[in-house]
Amino acid sequence: MTRINTNVSSLVAQNRLQSSNSDLQTSLTRLSTGLRINSGSDDPAGLLASEALRSEITGLTKSISNTQRASQIISTADSALGQVSNLLNDVRGLVVEAANSGALSNEEIAANQLQIDSSLEAINRIAQTTTFQGRKLLDGSQDFVSTANSVSSLSDISIDQANLGTTGQIDVEVVINSAATQASATASDSGFTTAANATASTPDVGTAAQNIGGETIDITGEGLTSIVIDNDKTASGAGSASFDADTGVLTISGNFDGDSANPGEVDADVDADVVQAAINSLEGFVATGSTGAGTPAAATAATVDTNGAALQIDAASLGSDFNNVSINFVSGAANEASYDEEQKVLTVTVDSSAPQDASALATAIEAVQIDGEQAFNVTANADAQVDITDGIDSLDTGNTGGEVLNADLVFQLNGENGAETFNFGAGTSKDQIAAAINLVSDSTGVEADATNGLEFTSTTYGSDALVNIDVISEGDGGTFEASLDNVRSTGADIVATVNGVTANGNGNSLSINTSSLDLSLTVDDGSSTNFSFSITGGGATFQLGPDVTSTQQASLGIGSVSTGKLGGASGRLYELGSGQSKSLTNDVEGAAKVIDEVIGKVVGLRGRLGSFQSTTLESNLVSLNETKANLQEAESSIRDADFAQESANLTRAQILVQSGTNVLSLANQNPRNVLSLLG
Repeated sequence: MTRINTNVSSLVAQNRLQSSNSDLQTSLTRLSTGLRINSGSDDPAGLLASEALRSEITGLTKSISNTQRASQIISTADSALGQVSNLLNDVRGLVVEAANSGALSNEEIAANQLQIDSSLEAINRIAQTTTFQGRKLLDGSQDFVSTANSVSSLSDISIDQANLGTTGQIDVEVVINSAATQASATASDSGFTTAANATASTPDVGTAAQNIGGETIDITGEGLTSIVIDNDKTASGAGSASFDADTGVLTISGNFDGDSANPGEVDADVDADVVQAAINSLEGFVATGSTGAGTPAAATAATVDTNGAALQIDAASLGSDFNNVSINFVSGAANEASYDEEQKVLTVTVDSSAPQDASALATAIEAVQIDGEQAFNVTANADAQVDITDGIDSLDTGNTGGEVLNADLVFQLNGENGAETFNFGAGTSKDQIAAAINLVSDSTGVEADATNGLEFTSTTYGSDALVNIDVISEGDGGTFEASLDNVRSTGADIVATVNGVTANGNGNSLSINTSSLDLSLTVDDGSSTNFSFSITGGGATFQLGPDVTSTQQASLGIGSVSTGKLGGASGRLYELGSGQSKSLTNDVEGAAKVIDEVIGKVVGLRGRLGSFQSTTLESNLVSLNETKANLQEAESSIRDADFAQESANLTRAQILVQSGTNVLSLANQNPRNVLSLLG
């Protein structure tokens, strides 16, 4: 059909040319922008997907920079902590050197103290000046805030990480199922002689009423058992006396009947006063009653009554506490007594103005008290008198209190810190053994107590605590080894849960490490008390993921390293300063314990920060970069233009546009062909 009003061919050519122009424009746009999707109409679904990927890539990019920033902060803190560690090591060296007090002068020790003071000042300065973009890192402002200080049984706490979540708080509940224990072994009382009241007494007192020429002399003598009258007519004196302490015989010599008829005999009347004076001159004797010279007459020896000791002094308590107590009698103005606990000496002062009744001295001795309790019980001979001018031998209780070894003993004692060999002779008290063990407890890690038997106990708690007793030799009749309840014992670690999670126990310390909480606690020795507290804020929070959620954040606690905060169960670092309780002149051993704990704390903090940096931050950085690369690839595959394909499309569109233009030109010429029909 030939028509001129509607040029269908032209219309078709126009449509195709318009489509080709559109394709050409699309190819030119994509090639010029490098993007396949330049508007929502290009690919609505692809646009949504690519925009979501772009958002994730943006978040990942910031996460990478956040992680890099966090790593820089940790590096800054670690660098400062490294210097703190160097200072602490210097302090430790000075403490060890100052312990050599036998070789160092006071001036040298004072110089060491000055260096320690300077190091402490430097540590405080580092704690206050270590900053990152104005934020202090080591002054405690980056530590967690908790209510743990209100827990009386908690001696130390370190909150390493805590995810406070949307509530901004973590409640911590600690349930102790079983407390940490020490290693222990006990030698029962059967390992020693039976406990008794330690005792000492003066020699037995003998009494007699001796008649000399009608005068009666009352005689009291220590160790006196019998009297012998020696009617020695050749004696040059009117009367004399001698005492044989081995036999207990008192010999009184003189011409008692006045018979001088025979040649060679002394013509002298007996003098009772002289005999009495002669007896009083003997040590331990008292003679009274004579009022005159007496009348010469044959003398017969009196019968001696033995009435026991003048004084028997017994310890008021059972056991070895009063073994080997020295009892000294001294002259004084009044009867009194005192006891030196350190030297184990009982001093009895006797009134020297006249012979004293034994009962009077007993009253004075029983007045002695130790810790408000009567120390001694005394039995006094009612017939005895004590004359200090005669001299009284000192007494010794010996091992009469019992609780001593039955035989020689050698044993090796092993503890957590090392071993020592002990050698004790028969008669050594359990108190003396305990003292010897406690003297080297720092070398063995074992202490001893003689309150109930002899108990060996480790100085530390937990599975590392050890008491091992190896009896090397024991003499005949010895009962020590047989009395031991065990020869090897170890302690037990604390068993507890934290918020229902079984904690790792080590002695009195426990720790957990979960995704939301990483902390370590130390309770008082052997504590079994449950407790709870809350972590209410603080900590350094690092955003490590692309989404602002608690699971993509890490909160790290960085405690203060000032000298007032650094420390542990043995004390705080500031105590090593001049004039403080653990300075070099006050307690060098305590200073060594504190510095060792502090070094451990700082090393632990550095290790924790280093672990966070290498394990968390660096691995997170690698993961983020890889994820970002994958997302960028995915986003590129959706949104970026394929230049090879678009170049081909451009060529095709150009050809089609040129062809369409030519075809349209031909189509527009078709109506002119009608004129040939009219001609």
